[in-house]
Amino acid sequence: MPLLVAGDEALLQTYLPQVASGEAMFSYALSEREAGSDAASMKARAVEKDGGWVLNGQKSWISNAGISKYYTVMAVTDPEKGARGGISAFVVHGDDEGFSLGTPERKLGIHGSPTREILFDNCWIPGDRIVGAPGTGFQTAMSTLDHTRVTIGAQAVGIAQGALDVASAYVKDRQQFGKSIASFQGIQFMIADMAMKLEAARQLVYVAAAKSERQDPDLTFFGAAAKCFASDMAMEITTDAVQALGGAGYTKDWPVERYMRDAKITQIYEGTNQIQRVVMARELLRA
Repeated sequence: MPLLVAGDEALLQTYLPQVASGEAMFSYALSEREAGSDAASMKARAVEKDGGWVLNGQKSWISNAGISKYYTVMAVTDPEKGARGGISAFVVHGDDEGFSLGTPERKLGIHGSPTREILFDNCWIPGDRIVGAPGTGFQTAMSTLDHTRVTIGAQAVGIAQGALDVASAYVKDRQQFGKSIASFQGIQFMIADMAMKLEAARQLVYVAAAKSERQDPDLTFFGAAAKCFASDMAMEITTDAVQALGGAGYTKDWPVERYMRDAKITQIYEGTNQIQRVVMARELLRA
């Protein structure tokens, strides 16, 4: 996505066909140990040298690190200018000299996607691998998040749908007090609320996705809203699904405990939901 937002034609032709064919994957590298929600305080540094850039520092919480072939890395190129002109974006290859991987993180959920730190020790990047003009990296990073937050909303919707499907099937089969527990109003109301909130989230994600495709000026608000609402909804629905299954829901014999663990990350990455509310309020009050 950073390449689609800011890359020149040469970069697009070099990398996107590999991504489209499935030959290669990209990871997005913005956060650092001490620069998470406050991404502008990043310390990774790129210094111009010999027609390219020498990169030093680290990035944290990188999804699919070690699996991806390429990494879009944000680094400080002019400390005097700060975020609005002092950060640039680069394409780093996994086999570049000076690039290495940290230890895999031991996570609560999304075990199917490895997460690691990535490290740069005098890693030289050719000059033609800068994404956009020097100094535009932070704007590229924020524009990227406007689009990719929609995909986190979609992920949350999918997880919640899976949880609702399992819970609905289970309560129809589970017998207590001589009848299906689906016949009890308490369970019915729980299922109805889950489905209602899920559909509201789905429609908000669809609206945000359409705005992303059209490059609408209010995408920043809708991307944050879709991500925030859908992920909060997914956490609630998956928790309720575990409750609907009772003791069975707490075991790994049923998938809802995994859905609950996987839903949690959608409230955190691509910007915590507290940050999403800051983004939304800023957009609403800007005028």
